[in-house]
Amino acid sequence: MANGFLPICKEDMIERGWEYLDFVYVSGDAYVDHSSFGHAIITRLLESHGYRVGIIAQPDWKKKESITILGEPRLGFLVSAGNMDSMVNHYTVSKKRRHQDAYTPGGIMGKRPDYATVVYGNLIRQTYKRTPIILGGIEASLRRLAHYDYWSDKVKRSILLDSGADIISYGMGEHSIIEIADALNAGIDVKDLTYIDGTVVKVKDLDSIYEPVVLHSYEEVKQNKVSYAESFYTQYQNTDPFTAHRLVEPYSEHLYIVQNPPSKPLTEIEMDDVYKLPYMRTYHPSYEKEGGVPAIKEIKFSLASNRGCFGACSFCALTFHQGRIIQTRSHESLIEEAKTFLEDPDFKGYIHDVGGPTANFRQPACAKQLTHGACKNRQCLFPEPCKNMNSDHSDYVRLLRKLRDLPKVKKVFIRSGIRFDYLLAERDHTFLKELCEHHISGQLRVAPEHVADEVLSLMGKPRNCVYEEFTQKFNDMNKKLRKEQYLVPYLMSSHPGSDLKAAIKLAEYCRDLGYMPEQVQDFYPTPSTISTCMYYTGLDPRTMKRVYVPKNPHEKAMQRALIQYRNPENYDLVMEALKKAGRMDLVGFGEKCLIPPRKLHSANTKKNPHKAKRRKR
Repeated sequence: MANGFLPICKEDMIERGWEYLDFVYVSGDAYVDHSSFGHAIITRLLESHGYRVGIIAQPDWKKKESITILGEPRLGFLVSAGNMDSMVNHYTVSKKRRHQDAYTPGGIMGKRPDYATVVYGNLIRQTYKRTPIILGGIEASLRRLAHYDYWSDKVKRSILLDSGADIISYGMGEHSIIEIADALNAGIDVKDLTYIDGTVVKVKDLDSIYEPVVLHSYEEVKQNKVSYAESFYTQYQNTDPFTAHRLVEPYSEHLYIVQNPPSKPLTEIEMDDVYKLPYMRTYHPSYEKEGGVPAIKEIKFSLASNRGCFGACSFCALTFHQGRIIQTRSHESLIEEAKTFLEDPDFKGYIHDVGGPTANFRQPACAKQLTHGACKNRQCLFPEPCKNMNSDHSDYVRLLRKLRDLPKVKKVFIRSGIRFDYLLAERDHTFLKELCEHHISGQLRVAPEHVADEVLSLMGKPRNCVYEEFTQKFNDMNKKLRKEQYLVPYLMSSHPGSDLKAAIKLAEYCRDLGYMPEQVQDFYPTPSTISTCMYYTGLDPRTMKRVYVPKNPHEKAMQRALIQYRNPENYDLVMEALKKAGRMDLVGFGEKCLIPPRKLHSANTKKNPHKAKRRKR
């Protein structure tokens, strides 16, 4: 094919001399042939194994014929909502419709439906009654069993049932998708593929399921929040590929959803092989007339050096999707990709990122994980770093130095999250010096998330004193290097456990820091996180203790306003919150006060009625 992209229409197939396809991949994202996009990895991987694959990107779900443009595939349809859950893509935490979609040509919103995986699956099934449908991507991965859905405020069934699909390839999917493809190609019926690691299937009985752990039934978790929390935590304890059991969720006497253990982590060689597939590294040329796909901007000159995260923050779904075991690419693989940047006319000498879910995780937390898995009942960093943890950053430092030495490279940035408690665990602080000296430009964004230890504990984050220690060491290092650089903390309001008292403590922290964030992230209850389980049930599934959950929109607005207490538009909310919490000592003219008395505020507003509007703009 002339342009190197996979077929998106019959003409492309004819150009390749293909009369049929083995697989058709239906995606909620535009077609971007770059390794940061799940559809690109899976389709190129299948292609490397000899399968013919085409892509239908963002089909018009209101028209059945949109799903037939490439014909019926020989082996099956692959379906994904895209790089994001479609509901997170579409709606803010306040359930207001977003205005832009970075994964759509021109950033236009509305090119995919709500609950895209379910809609696409049913659209295919209406036309092709028997063709296998394999779900993948983060939306399917995190909704693979019964789950609380924030947008409908309901416990939904496994997405496998609502979509009409046959099987889910959950997680990153490289191992499982090839096993599925090879089995289908060998003539095995999709209904008999009940044994593949990294998949979820539906069965009529448990005769063929080896040593299952039976969860509470869907009807029970739908009716009983205690049962929901218990079921969720059992799932959480079975996310490791070395120790996980098969999980069974009953739906009726003759219908069970079975989750097989996760696929084994990719080796370094396998990771390298995935990233050296022949990606075009950009969006399909058919999108040029619409201005291209905005998401390519940040990733085009970035390097994905690792997968997985043993940080295990409660509000993050990575444990369920990529797992806790770190998988890395070799230096050679990353440098080879970086060299392709040098030939791109758009490259200005800046590598935007070298990282992953957590940038400074470049090896498993300990050697044991690669043979025995991650510990089931303890975390690597929380509440204290494990004594067996390997905190050596030398491999990452060597990699960054090699990238800095490449010709035409002016600066190598690190924009993925830095886990500061892991950084502090490094004894000689070589990485901190390298980070401050070479890899940030003025500001480093970090995520303490909160300052109240009781909230941080529920978040799975280190105590506030750890962040304070990092702040001090960061400032000392910059002083030593004679650099003027600052930390920009990400803060979260309304997380389970955060009451007005905790929110005021966060406001006082901002006051003492002399910092008012332009944006504050309200906690967003996305599928398959511990925090979402707490939000829905009011229970911490790890301890089954009750947790205070701020759900009232007005209280959430007060918590958010407290962090931005300097904004005049927030005055009334801040005053109300301080009164309600019995903290009127923070109203006045002292240096510790957050806001002045109401009369002075009113007088200032009358003197300058446009002040608030100017600040808002």
